[in-house]
Amino acid sequence: MQVLILNQNYEAVSVTDETKAFLLVWLNKAEMLESYDHLVLKTVSRSYPVPSIIKLKRYVAIPYRTILLSRKNVLRRDNHRCQYCQTVAPDLTVDHVIPRAAGGQDSWENLVAACRKCNHKKGNRTPEQAGMKLLNKPFKPNYVLFLRQNMVKIHEKWKPYLFLS
Repeated sequence: MQVLILNQNYEAVSVTDETKAFLLVWLNKAEMLESYDHLVLKTVSRSYPVPSIIKLKRYVAIPYRTILLSRKNVLRRDNHRCQYCQTVAPDLTVDHVIPRAAGGQDSWENLVAACRKCNHKKGNRTPEQAGMKLLNKPFKPNYVLFLRQNMVKIHEKWKPYLFLS
């Protein structure tokens, strides 16, 4: 089971497994805020609830986490959907909204996921010049967004801590 780790200020830090989370609670480095219903960790003499959310007791200074600009991360930010036609395809490309030939940069705000058909149709033009509409404005993602996208399952109890409710 996955366990959400929060910093002392309730900021999402990471996700870990139940064993590591239980050890942090057991060693008094974290407190359990929520547990999984009907799940227990058993020892020889006792049973303990399986943590779902833990909060660190001491604030851990985390350096500003920047998400590297890469093809993989652009596709992840755009949920592996073409930003022109919303197609989910296994062979998506990365398109420059403003083409490099027109001074477009390799930046979060200028790169989007595009299917091969839309990328070919747009060519070396802006979406307006090609008569295409960009469905979502590209943006620089934050760490919490990527943390949410990499979770196997977002549990109901986690949603308030990840600003999803």
